Amino acid sequence: MSVRRFKAYPAYKDSGVEWLGDIPAHWMVFRSKRLFRLRNKKATPEDAQLTASQQYGVIPQAEFMATEGRRVVQVVTGADILKHVAANDFVISMRSFQGGIELSRHSGAISSAYVVLVPSREVWHPYFVHLLKSKRYIQALQSTSDLVRDGQALRFENFTQVPLPSVPLVEQGAIAVFLGRETARIDELMAKKQRLIELLREQRTALITRAVTKGLDPSVRTKGSGVEGLGAVPAHWEATRLKFILEAPLKYGANEAAELNDPDLPRYVRITDIDESDRLRLETFKSLPVEVAEEYILREGDLLFARSGATAGKTFLYRESWGVCAYAGYLIRARLDLGRAFPEFVRYFTASSSYWQWLSAAFIQATIQNVSAEKYASLVVPQPPLGEQRAIASFLDLETTRIDALIAKVREAIDRLKELRTALISAAVTGKIDVRDETA
Repeated sequence: MSVRRFKAYPAYKDSGVEWLGDIPAHWMVFRSKRLFRLRNKKATPEDAQLTASQQYGVIPQAEFMATEGRRVVQVVTGADILKHVAANDFVISMRSFQGGIELSRHSGAISSAYVVLVPSREVWHPYFVHLLKSKRYIQALQSTSDLVRDGQALRFENFTQVPLPSVPLVEQGAIAVFLGRETARIDELMAKKQRLIELLREQRTALITRAVTKGLDPSVRTKGSGVEGLGAVPAHWEATRLKFILEAPLKYGANEAAELNDPDLPRYVRITDIDESDRLRLETFKSLPVEVAEEYILREGDLLFARSGATAGKTFLYRESWGVCAYAGYLIRARLDLGRAFPEFVRYFTASSSYWQWLSAAFIQATIQNVSAEKYASLVVPQPPLGEQRAIASFLDLETTRIDALIAKVREAIDRLKELRTALISAAVTGKIDVRDETA
């Protein structure tokens, strides 16, 4: 499907507004304050608490807590600073304005960090839901001030600086129905493709798990490993704790602030620098002074383990081709004994379901998930003969590359659907396509 397949209106005129461009000849352009007025009324104690987010829109606080398991702090800091919002008001988060203006389907209280807009009778809510979340409108509103980039708030006055199209109510309804139907179709396609990515990832994990715990010969005789989650392994393999296949003890990284950006100094690797393809992100480059980095310089084949937070358990295999690097304190370095362990094989083991099953039991539950060096040292790693480790890693290189290429293609398809969705909404709400007959 393409936006081009939809016809244009019979006649157009210049709107005189940059973000709208040419509009249908029978449309009008009004100042925003004619279509919306500011609601600046304090909430009453009886008002139900609401919250707003780009992911969920404007929803009751209890519903947010049921979904996220936490309160939104700014919404519950005191009834005296909360604002009243009525059902079918529009709400703007003036501090984190990126996802457009949200429609509130509830009446209640909302944080003073939001601006509440009351629509006039000339506003058909479903049409303006799409219009006020369209990419071109968001860009127009953001352009009214540089303050957003500095974390400062937009105001109602900024909103009034962006003129809005005045579209006949019947036509607003037709556009809303059309976009509701077409975006639902696109969303369904994206959901199916996202599910395909999940299935490919599951296939990838299953392939890795089978190879690193069972080997490449399905007919080989097996024995119990004695390790829960690892199961039976080939009879000629061993199962060894990580600390016994290391050249040196596990080592925590440098506890230094990431302040320098000198490409001539050793790069300072943090877990957030590593992308989904196990590559270092260029845009997050930071460096350390040589004298500070010296103790933490990485060597080809060093394996880094993340030890805390949401990324706990994630691993990264260092390559010399990425240049001289040191690693941060939230990472633990495993320098393997190359006479006993092939780094690529051990790295693949840390991508297996067996490893993640062990990890889920190893987490130290405090305020955040944490796995210490001592805990990692006790990790039991399958240990085939070194030549077999190399063969398994080579096999997995080929097979995971194939799966990763398929995943990349599906992601590209999702990106194209997102672009189509954005373009379709923008074209419909600004009158670049005539969809009145599409809803018949």
